[in-house]
Amino acid sequence: MILSGGHVGCLELFAHEPIRSVLDLKGRSVAVGGGDAGHVFLATIMAYIGLDPRKDVTIVADPPREAMRLFEEEKVDAFIAAPPIPQELRAKKIGHVVVNSSVDHPWSQYFCCVVAGHREFVQKNPVATKRALRAILKGADICALEPERAARSLVNQGLAQRYDYALQTMKDVPYGRWREYDPEDTVRFYALRLHEVGMLKSTPQKLIAQGTDWSFLNELKKELKE
Repeated sequence: MILSGGHVGCLELFAHEPIRSVLDLKGRSVAVGGGDAGHVFLATIMAYIGLDPRKDVTIVADPPREAMRLFEEEKVDAFIAAPPIPQELRAKKIGHVVVNSSVDHPWSQYFCCVVAGHREFVQKNPVATKRALRAILKGADICALEPERAARSLVNQGLAQRYDYALQTMKDVPYGRWREYDPEDTVRFYALRLHEVGMLKSTPQKLIAQGTDWSFLNELKKELKE
């Protein structure tokens, strides 16, 4: 059950020359280092311009660091990366960015990550669900308003190794837009793309009707006013 948007734009498509657009991926190899999220993002950006991710590219699925190594050694042509790897690639001047979902349209207009809960838990534990969602959204606010504090926390908890990359991630990813964007628009947009390429059986309308609940978010928007 999708409850809220999380944040915008944590995935980026890096490539080596001569790739300069998503259309140039046809016939190329793409490393997917972000797990399911990276695979889904690749499918949607290809489907958006009429390419078929099942036929038009060779997908190399590996853990993030292994995928990065393959890209660094130019054993793959492109790479879908999630933080802090994009920050590291830019610092090392490896490849170039073809799509940055933080700033490039239409991807920057939709959430890349959402908050969801098991349907049975949400229905049986509405108070706990709302408390959890409140904590997550307040955490997003801290990332947006106090990036230094958020980056230090990631390093202190062992969730990030380098403070500089963690801080750059906090500054690069638009964490504060959960109040502004409509998560239903995001579900509709991505569901349509995934339905087109056969990765999702449900229509956007059915998914929204049966797989979302915005009541907790609407309450928290009123309670957590800026």
